[in-house]
Amino acid sequence: MGHGGGGHEIGSHKLAHLAGLTFNLDTLYMTWLSMAIVIFLAILATRRVEIVPRGWQNFLEMAVTALLDQIDNTMGPKGRKLAPLIITLFLFLVVGNELGLVPGFTSPTNDINTTLGLALMVVILVHILGMMNKGPVRYLKHFFEPYIPFVIINIIEELAKPITLSFRLFGNILAGEILLIILGMLVPYVVPTAWLAFSVFVGVVQAFIFTMLSMSYLSNSVKDDHH
Repeated sequence: MGHGGGGHEIGSHKLAHLAGLTFNLDTLYMTWLSMAIVIFLAILATRRVEIVPRGWQNFLEMAVTALLDQIDNTMGPKGRKLAPLIITLFLFLVVGNELGLVPGFTSPTNDINTTLGLALMVVILVHILGMMNKGPVRYLKHFFEPYIPFVIINIIEELAKPITLSFRLFGNILAGEILLIILGMLVPYVVPTAWLAFSVFVGVVQAFIFTMLSMSYLSNSVKDDHH
């Protein structure tokens, strides 16, 4: 991978090398910027909380309320303990997905390192919570059910979760940015503008899908009726 210029070179990144490791600087910058924007929006929405919400408070309250309803329906009462994580994950993904639509910026989620890191975080948390809530023996036992040979299939399923979760988000965001660049070169103005509007919608949808799948995986660890 060569040096990129804020998305002007498709699939490229600005690289830095330290202690034998390679870092994608643009991904790091955009990740930090996404986190800063989420924190800023949260502060802006809660700085002057009103009984009748308006502005950013109204927008965030609608988003939080909708996510809390999904958490209750998907994960049950115990899911409320994970609400801060899930809500923060959704807001970060929405902001990160949309950053690539801003000229000169890229989405941190167009880098597989970001999406895979988030997916691994979710899957590792699934197993930690599973052992904490059900006990290590009972939790590990379910990998051998309904019959012992099924352990192979169950392990493959667990390994596939972070791969599918990360590649779905990464592929959709990267493909959208690539198409936006190509359309801008081939048919300037009208078509890219229409696709830009559609990409805003896609960014929100992809953030919602990633969050819902994460909730689905986590629900298996917090529900008592998990087999």
